[in-house]
Amino acid sequence: MPQNNDGCNDDRLISAVHTEREALLTTRECAERLRLSPRTLERMRVEGRGPRYIKAGPGSQSRVLYCEADLAAWLAAHRFTSTSEY
Repeated sequence: MPQNNDGCNDDRLISAVHTEREALLTTRECAERLRLSPRTLERMRVEGRGPRYIKAGPGSQSRVLYCEADLAAWLAAHRFTSTSEY
């Protein structure tokens, strides 16, 4: 199964709704896990500062989904032990 460098399986996305629904998060679910508002997460997406996401479907009205592996990777990349690190 093809896999990108952050652990999210590309083939899994096709059947995610039927077999692994819990592996994909909506904007609201992702925002809840991060303790952010959905609007903040949307703004981060526009600015390119948030976790990687998937556009499910064509056009501007397609659903945005987040792979749990992408969220975990983004969180790991934003861990610090000192304010001097950022």
